[in-house]
Amino acid sequence: MPNPVSVTFLGGLGEIGRNCAAIEIDGKIMLLDCGLMFPEADMLGVDLVLPDFSWLIERGDDIVGCIVTHGHEDHHGALAFLLRELSFPIIGSALTLGFASNRIDEAGLMKKTKLLVVKDNERRKFGPFDCEFIPVTHSVPHGFATAFHTPQGTILHTGDWKLDLTPVDGRLTDLGVMGAIAQNEGVRLLLSDSTNADQAGHSRSERSVGKVLTDLFAANEGRRIITACFASHVHRVQQIADAAIAQGRVVATLGLSMKKNVRLAKDMGLLKIPDNKLLDIEDVKDMEPGKVCVISTGSQGEPMSALALMASSESRWLKLTDQDTVILSSHPIPGNEMNVTKVIDGLVRLGVRVVHSGLHDVHATGHAKSEELKTLLSIVRPEYFVPVHGEYRHMVAHAELGRIMGVKDQNILVCEDGDRVKLTDKGLKRDGKVPASYTYVDGIVGDVGHGVLRDRQVLAEEGVVVVIVTVDHEDGAIVNGPEVITKGWVYAPEAEELIDECRQHIAKLVQNALDKGDDDVESLQRVVRKAAGKFVSDRTKRRPMIVPVVMSL
Repeated sequence: MPNPVSVTFLGGLGEIGRNCAAIEIDGKIMLLDCGLMFPEADMLGVDLVLPDFSWLIERGDDIVGCIVTHGHEDHHGALAFLLRELSFPIIGSALTLGFASNRIDEAGLMKKTKLLVVKDNERRKFGPFDCEFIPVTHSVPHGFATAFHTPQGTILHTGDWKLDLTPVDGRLTDLGVMGAIAQNEGVRLLLSDSTNADQAGHSRSERSVGKVLTDLFAANEGRRIITACFASHVHRVQQIADAAIAQGRVVATLGLSMKKNVRLAKDMGLLKIPDNKLLDIEDVKDMEPGKVCVISTGSQGEPMSALALMASSESRWLKLTDQDTVILSSHPIPGNEMNVTKVIDGLVRLGVRVVHSGLHDVHATGHAKSEELKTLLSIVRPEYFVPVHGEYRHMVAHAELGRIMGVKDQNILVCEDGDRVKLTDKGLKRDGKVPASYTYVDGIVGDVGHGVLRDRQVLAEEGVVVVIVTVDHEDGAIVNGPEVITKGWVYAPEAEELIDECRQHIAKLVQNALDKGDDDVESLQRVVRKAAGKFVSDRTKRRPMIVPVVMSL
């Protein structure tokens, strides 16, 4: 009887980001992506969010490698953190590995891994894993779907994909290979991208954006144009450059990741910009505005990105005026809307003409919509189906598409981070859970927990009140204080009477405690915290953090 095959989901199910799964055959593990997530608005002070690696670290000796499906950081950005603890090879297309190795190299961890390049439609073995790499189109070139030929049949993971019939590089999603697998051996389990499952119709071709960009460049003749997009979006960069050069402009990149990725894609022959048309940002500052196009990072409104610095007039390279046009060739990732709006507002205040996806079709999604997902389901005809990659609502919508396309209801599992499923001769079933909570990065990995974030939330919303009092235990008396110091509760210079009243209230209750003999430091701290908290709540209906400091002589 063939051995069972397990899939463990460590991230990416119920959120956009942190994509990471582990496929297990005969006690060996192949990681499928290892991505990060950018913090949400309530994750105050957090730089990045990673998967919980505790289960992987326990099984470190069993890891054969990590397949990176494509070059986005939500699929490879956490490798630089996991490689601090473990060592294993990374498998992917040459471009994907080039993008993934940037962070790893910066962290000085290249010695902990090997980069194994695989090509379109290549079938290759890594330990017990028989893997076939199938081309798919996405918003970054050279992405793969992966077919795992296992003792329990074929497991097909789509990666991030769409059906773009006219891609910029001509590299199509290879439905023929997927159909052949379905026809010959069958697809036992499908794991498929759910990001746009709740959106009707078909996604637009990336090539359609090029026509819009060309028209916008013509409409802004004589003005300097700054475009912002993802640094990994090589096809978008190519179309921006084509539109600029056709109008007689030169191109300059702004932002470290944009500069690195453009250089890498050019070296690999994936980006075709003549050397005499690609200049350094220093060389275009004083050029005639109508002859310049700058391709910048910061399309998601990241606070210290090149575009954000321009919007706040803090960029060392460019000072924007009413003679500039900024084209945001992207769409905000869920959670980034506020940051993007803030950057747009800053640009408009400078007099800049701003173009975004709400005004013109300057962006095309990289993810399949419902009709494309149904097309894949009709071709693959999986026996079992687990929607992956998306918020919970996306996966539920995708599960419904599976039912519409004939997958049996009992053969569809909607899973979440931490879930394990096992594929056996008897079918697919849930098989327990592993730790899969968020790991927060703030300076160093894992130094921020939920408790710290709760404290930061209170500080951000309600402020802090620090009460300092010195007591003499022998005399049972207050020697100094109480002194009330506040940040974010009330503005002290304008609330002296309220603070003085608070001070007297606390002093009275502390003296009462001393008179009763409750004079140990911990007891007095509880008295101070309770007294201050009740006073603040009763008088202002606020709940700031109360920090009691009791010193004794």
